[in-house]
Amino acid sequence: MTHYLMAVHGPVEMNEFGSYGSEEEMEEAFAATGAFNEQLRADGYWVFAGGLGAASTATVVDGQGETPVMTDGPYLETKELIAGFWIIDAPDLDVALRLAAEASKACRGKVEVRPFDGLS
Repeated sequence: MTHYLMAVHGPVEMNEFGSYGSEEEMEEAFAATGAFNEQLRADGYWVFAGGLGAASTATVVDGQGETPVMTDGPYLETKELIAGFWIIDAPDLDVALRLAAEASKACRGKVEVRPFDGLS
């Protein structure tokens, strides 16, 4: 089995319902995502998942010099950021991609799939 990151991409600009058009749409997506999470657990693919705070809450730490430099805000300037993620344990990329398609439908966002490099 291989660990995969399934990263949910979302827009930088948010409204009172996150990236959803209405409270109802947001609640439906949360319910569908919760059901998807339960299915991942039941099928044995679940490792860990979480949603992330707004990019404005980020702190970038550069510890390469003698004194660490800390900067508020996201490191990259972009139109989309990672809004949340899953870490799954899947037998192969085909299964990971199938699960990512289900995740995308549930959360109503694009999901990027990347395998861990296996060096750890």
